[in-house]
Amino acid sequence: MDDSKKEKEIVVEETEGEGKKKELSEDTGDDKADLAQKLADKEAEIKECKEKVLRLAADLENFKKRIEREKTEYLKFALENFAKELLPFLDNLERAVATAKESRDIDKLIEGLELTLSGYLKTLEQFGLKTFMAEGQRFDPKLHEALSVQEQEGVEDDIVIKELLKGYSFHEKVLRPALVIVSKNTGNSSGQEETNA
Repeated sequence: MDDSKKEKEIVVEETEGEGKKKELSEDTGDDKADLAQKLADKEAEIKECKEKVLRLAADLENFKKRIEREKTEYLKFALENFAKELLPFLDNLERAVATAKESRDIDKLIEGLELTLSGYLKTLEQFGLKTFMAEGQRFDPKLHEALSVQEQEGVEDDIVIKELLKGYSFHEKVLRPALVIVSKNTGNSSGQEETNA
């Protein structure tokens, strides 16, 4: 009899389980429709987001190309104003050469060249190019390049005693250091010139 009781319990459980399965499937039918609608909505939202991303990527690429074109154009003509400002000095130098060929008045030629050079330097300063003084200054490796060291009586060590080539800065940055000769006091050495080229 114990076996028959067990069989009945199993049948009851199975039929109860089938009933639960039926109830679940009826309840999940509405849930499936809701989930399907939500999934469709999310897929539409994802598709819209992908389209926006593609449009933004295309806009970014077009922006990069435009900036590159503008940069190339800017660099091409960046020195146009500078070049225009230098043209009068070129004209003056050509006139000076023509005058020197026709006339032998060296004083006027020198005066014209000095005026041209002065104007040229002022124009360069407008664009940020400046010369800096070296002679009489303490040697600074950031501003000066020592070609040689000379013993000099009565002068401290490491003073620029002669400027061989002017130094230039461009917007406060050294463009070219001055080429100089630096002093060495005669009291400190045997009297020979040393070269540091």
